[in-house]
Amino acid sequence: MPKSRGGRETEPVHPICHRTLHAHFTNHELARMERDGIDIRRAEPIAAFLAFIAGKPPDFHAPARKRRRDG
Repeated sequence: MPKSRGGRETEPVHPICHRTLHAHFTNHELARMERDGIDIRRAEPIAAFLAFIAGKPPDFHAPARKRRRDG
């Protein structure tokens, strides 16, 4: 659950990974996936991103796509 909705637990996430998550999913979608036990790493856009980033050094930075807008 995001801090903005009262969440208290946090997990460290690399900035490029955080931007990628939010480029593809809203906080609501991420919370629903966690609640339903869905492994985010297997979601199509995230799996492709993980395959791309796997061989990169820890200090690698690349632009993420702009956040999708509904409506």
